Amino acid sequence: MDRHDEIKSLLSASRKLLTTQLVTEHVQNIKKSYGIIKEQDTFDEYETASTGDDVFNKMNIAKSVEYETEKAQKKNEDEKTQKYRISGGILKMHGFDKSELELTTDEKAAFQETMDEFVNEVSDLVDFNEMKVYKNNVEWSGTILDLNVNFLFLLNENNGVYIEGDMMKVDDNFMMLIGKLKNYYQKFKSKWSKVLAARKKTKSEE
Repeated sequence: MDRHDEIKSLLSASRKLLTTQLVTEHVQNIKKSYGIIKEQDTFDEYETASTGDDVFNKMNIAKSVEYETEKAQKKNEDEKTQKYRISGGILKMHGFDKSELELTTDEKAAFQETMDEFVNEVSDLVDFNEMKVYKNNVEWSGTILDLNVNFLFLLNENNGVYIEGDMMKVDDNFMMLIGKLKNYYQKFKSKWSKVLAARKKTKSEE
């Protein structure tokens, strides 16, 4: 084999390897998203070893992607939602049966308190998005108007505070806001962790 043929052979092998890695990484990302990836992932019924240049049977990988996508779509179809408007804010309950969509007086009060406390402790110039309550998580976001900063609180993380903005100026006001958001998140997490715990307890008693 001359030098030219050797280079062509190496380029061909590189393309095959890159294509296989990209498809494999896509499958792994899907598995991570839906909590089915194992600590040491190996071949399963959707990924079979093959001989020759291919590391995986690409037809089976395609079936795996299709299977996971259909499963996610089916789950979303089964989930139901119910929105409640409370003092200008919207609380959106997510669940799979009627009892998970019901709102108690205590939960309504917790939502009202959460909005009031945020205004008093973080910023009174805020536009809240709807709060989404799931079985194991609560998501809440909004925009702090005077600094044009978007915030997001996620209950199921150790420190689930996120911000987003366009060319934010890192001055004293900005740093003060960051501190207020972090401090208030702890109050938010404590309150809604208790709400979720109470919902699970009520569900188990039915």
